[in-house]
Amino acid sequence: MNVSAKKHATLAAILLSLATLTACASEPEEDPLEGYNRAMHSFNTTVDKAVFRPVAQGYRYIAPQPVRDRIGNFSDNLGEPVNMINAFLQGDPEQGLTSFWRFIINSTIGLGGIHDVATTAGLKARPEDFGQTLAVWGVGSGPYVVLPFFGPSNVRDSFGMVADWYTDPFTYYLEQDDRIWLAASRVVVVRERLLDPIDDIYDTSLDDYVTFRSIYDQRRNAQIENRFHDFDKSMAAQEAQAKAEGK
Repeated sequence: MNVSAKKHATLAAILLSLATLTACASEPEEDPLEGYNRAMHSFNTTVDKAVFRPVAQGYRYIAPQPVRDRIGNFSDNLGEPVNMINAFLQGDPEQGLTSFWRFIINSTIGLGGIHDVATTAGLKARPEDFGQTLAVWGVGSGPYVVLPFFGPSNVRDSFGMVADWYTDPFTYYLEQDDRIWLAASRVVVVRERLLDPIDDIYDTSLDDYVTFRSIYDQRRNAQIENRFHDFDKSMAAQEAQAKAEGK
């Protein structure tokens, strides 16, 4: 069996396992894995404060906003193939073609993706992934789970992350060292974007585990229902109001 066939077989096994885990789920407890989740959340918080947060702060310090914007655009553009694949799998060819043309336009006219020309042209970005695809297909979320290093998720989305890795063209066309560098750089980009809201949670939340769980569930539902941008705008407005009130 060649490498490609092995990867397809692995993906099929993942989907079969997911179907087995979720087929009988009806009204699960809100957080049946809370004991494990809290322990893993504590571990992740320790690692974040010791490693990821300082690195993100350093990146923000040395890279001015225009530079960070260009790097963020490049990182986002690399996700468009997965966005496209999942939009088509969800039965949304219009968004699938939008993601396709976003990738083509930004990769060429946008100089490898550092300039988001596609948005200026009216092609709006919409992040998609296989966890959302499974939700559209009717697969339940399963229990909430906190993954090592990755943070909040659920059973469905955890399998979706693996599937996205197998369906991402860059998994096959980049060397291992390049994939590691790319993944690390994307982590730094995302963590820098979340510096302020996560710091607010660390500073103000009475139980940051519950806060992260609630925000994840709400944001995930908004993504599945294609209200992603509206949700982020709402959260940003609430954050700004809280700062203005001195909370």
